[in-house]
Amino acid sequence: MTTMDALFEGYRSRTAALKASDNPLAAGVAFIDGAFTPLAEARIPLMDQGFLHSDLTYDVPAVWDGRYFRLDDHLDRLERSCATLRLRPPMDRRTLRERLVEMVAISGIRDAYVEIIVTRGLKFVRETRPEDLVNSIYLLAMPYVWVMPPDMQRTGGSAVVTRTVRRTPPGAMDPTVKNLQWGDFVRGLLEAQDRGAVYPILGDGDGNVTEGSGFNVVLVKDGVIHTPRLGVLEGVTRRTVLEIARSKGWTAVVDQVPVNALYDCDELFFSTTAGGIMPVTELDGAPVGGGQVGPVTRAIWEAYWDLHHDPALSFAIDYA
Repeated sequence: MTTMDALFEGYRSRTAALKASDNPLAAGVAFIDGAFTPLAEARIPLMDQGFLHSDLTYDVPAVWDGRYFRLDDHLDRLERSCATLRLRPPMDRRTLRERLVEMVAISGIRDAYVEIIVTRGLKFVRETRPEDLVNSIYLLAMPYVWVMPPDMQRTGGSAVVTRTVRRTPPGAMDPTVKNLQWGDFVRGLLEAQDRGAVYPILGDGDGNVTEGSGFNVVLVKDGVIHTPRLGVLEGVTRRTVLEIARSKGWTAVVDQVPVNALYDCDELFFSTTAGGIMPVTELDGAPVGGGQVGPVTRAIWEAYWDLHHDPALSFAIDYA
C-alpha cells in the first residue's frame, strides 16, 4: 500500500465512523453568541457588515486524524489581518484557541475544516469610527473539505489560465488579508468550467501568475520550485511547502512568475489547507510535463501529510 493509499484509507475509515455517529454536532458545529449549535441551524444577523459588505477577514485551520495542524500560524495570520483592517476580535487569543479546540472535541470530527470569521459587526464603518465599533466573531467546524478530491489527487486535476478575468490588484484589495470577496475567483471558476477544466489560475494583467480560487500556485522547472510573490495570500500550506523544500536541500524561489512559465514547467501543483498538495497534470487542455504527477510533487505531498503528526507543528485534541 502506498503512502497515498494508506492516508486515504485511514481517512475513509474515520469518515465512516463519523457518519455512524449519533452526535448531533458530527455533521458540523458553529459557535455564535457564546453558544455551540449544529452548523445547519447556525444563523447570523442580516445587518452584519460581513454579510452586507464583506467587511471581514477569516482564516481556516484544519484538523487531521484528531490533531490541529499549525493552529498558531493561522491565528498569527488572523491577528495580522485584523490589525490591517482595524478589526478587534471580541475574544482574546487564549479564549479563541480554547473555543476552537472545544468545538472540534465536542463534535467528534477527526478530520475537520475549521473557520474563524471576524466581521465589522452590525454597524457600517461610514457611520462610526472603527475603534468605536463592536466587532463580531463566528466559528465553525465541519468534516474536512477537499478542494481537490482524493481520487483526483492520484492522477492530477485540470486547470486553465483565465482569459476573461484577472486577479483583483493589490492596490484595490490586499491579497495577504484573507477575505471572502470572491468576485474574481468565482468568475475564474465559471470560465474554467466553460473551458472543460476544474481550476482557474488568475494572472495579474501584466503577464504574471498570482493565485487560483483559494489556493497558491507552485511549479517545478529543472528541479527548482517557483511560486509567486506578489498578488497572493501568503498561505500556511505554501509556507509548509517551502519548508519541506529547504529540508530536502531543494531550491525554492518566491518571486514574480511569468504566465508563460506555466506552459514550460515540468510539474505544477496547488497548495491550500483544504486539500493540501493538489497535483495539476493538464493545463489549457494540454499535459503538464509528462501528464503525470511528478516526483517532486509526490515527495512534497508525502512530506506534507507526514508533518501532520509532527508534535512541533500539531497537537492532539482530547475528545474525551
